[in-house]
Amino acid sequence: MTRPRTVLVTGGSGFIGSHTCVALIERGHEVIVIDDYSNSSPQALTRVQALTGTAPTAYDLDLRDRDALSAVFDSHDIDVVIHFAAKKAVGESTQIPLDYFDVNIGCTTSLLRIMQQHGVHHLVFSSSCSIYGDAPPRSLTESDAPGPTNPYAWTKWTCEQLIEQATRLHPEMRAIALRYFNPIGAHPSGLLGEAPQGALHNVMPYLTQVAAGRLPALNVFGDDYPTPDGTAVRDYIHVLDVAGGHVAALEHIDDAPGMQVFNLGTGIGTSVLQLLAAFAKASGRDIPHTIRERRPGDVATLIADPHKVEAAWNWRTTLDLDTMCRDTWHFHTLNPDGYDVTSADNTDRVGQ
Repeated sequence: MTRPRTVLVTGGSGFIGSHTCVALIERGHEVIVIDDYSNSSPQALTRVQALTGTAPTAYDLDLRDRDALSAVFDSHDIDVVIHFAAKKAVGESTQIPLDYFDVNIGCTTSLLRIMQQHGVHHLVFSSSCSIYGDAPPRSLTESDAPGPTNPYAWTKWTCEQLIEQATRLHPEMRAIALRYFNPIGAHPSGLLGEAPQGALHNVMPYLTQVAAGRLPALNVFGDDYPTPDGTAVRDYIHVLDVAGGHVAALEHIDDAPGMQVFNLGTGIGTSVLQLLAAFAKASGRDIPHTIRERRPGDVATLIADPHKVEAAWNWRTTLDLDTMCRDTWHFHTLNPDGYDVTSADNTDRVGQ
């Protein structure tokens, strides 16, 4: 393990960010969080404190506010930044593309500038498998050519290029881009999980609402893909494994100059219908579904080849699909309204 560091986590109250905060604190790092809570809740950080006994220092601000961002760097001796903050829904990005360009790219360029001004030269970037686009139906390696098919994916690919160029222009900078596949699951305590604000854009929050009887059916977008059952195939990875991957990145960020790129995934493909069946088993509920037309920007298959990160860091995923579904349902049963204040008293259920 590396020495304890002061880690700035942008988007730290979000789904992956909050789980990563827990993993960082558990390993002795000091955590500073920046979030504007546009798609998350401050309650997530209360849960982080309940799980770890330590409250992250948190700032409510937009990364594009450079004066406010600079003030955070002035107040802390930051060693490394983990950058999650972004809008993240493929379907929504096709409806409001300029918002995605503004937020995802604008936040990243602002962050890079303030990091450089304050002499902070280590960055772990939350990238995405979506940059591979309509890739061939096989496991994808980091050397496969990007081919984004939607605005969200374009922003992630653009940010990767900006960061890579920054490391070339500033040789003292070290960066790692983690292209993780489809994070699902929740903390096994039931205190942390995926609790989006507003409309549901990702499959697991939608599945939980159907299983709970709050929505009539899961919309399955497309059953005519060239896959075994016609529905889209994805590589689902437990959010705890994703969080662990970010901690590992801190330990290896000085392994090489410039920017390193790694996939985080299991290497196992699961179709939408297979995911539905696994979640029905975990929840003990029937889950009706309705076949809809394909969504713009979606692709047939995205499966990781995880061998590069395994070889470089001796790191691999540890949790399977059944565990992902079980932990997701456990979080929902304890938090049917997400991080609504009415469920805040669940912080006394750690370990159940």
